[in-house]
Amino acid sequence: MPFIGFGFLDNLIMILAGDYIDATIGVTLGISTMAAAGMGNTLSDVAGIGSAWYVEIIASKIGVKAPSLTPAQAGMSRSRWCINLGRAFGVTIGCLLGMFPLLFQSKKEATPENKSTSTT
Repeated sequence: MPFIGFGFLDNLIMILAGDYIDATIGVTLGISTMAAAGMGNTLSDVAGIGSAWYVEIIASKIGVKAPSLTPAQAGMSRSRWCINLGRAFGVTIGCLLGMFPLLFQSKKEATPENKSTSTT
């Protein structure tokens, strides 16, 4: 469960920060959309490190607890596989949920150079 929260915050912050950087600093400095996305990702990663403790606290308050495994169980390859698959699945679900700001973004107008090369 905590990894759903991490994925959600990661994509949410990356999309909002990247879009803001692209529309403001990107226009001013003339950087590419991909450079703005990279900057948004950097901010998102820093925020993810800072929010890890809060996500874990919220998860524990809603009753999500890590299973208690013995050292022998935790060392089993099957346990490690299950743990990592669960983390990957959680982050994937969280990232998909964190894309919801895209539903509220307006479509950008086609620029003159894009209009001439479009196939519509």
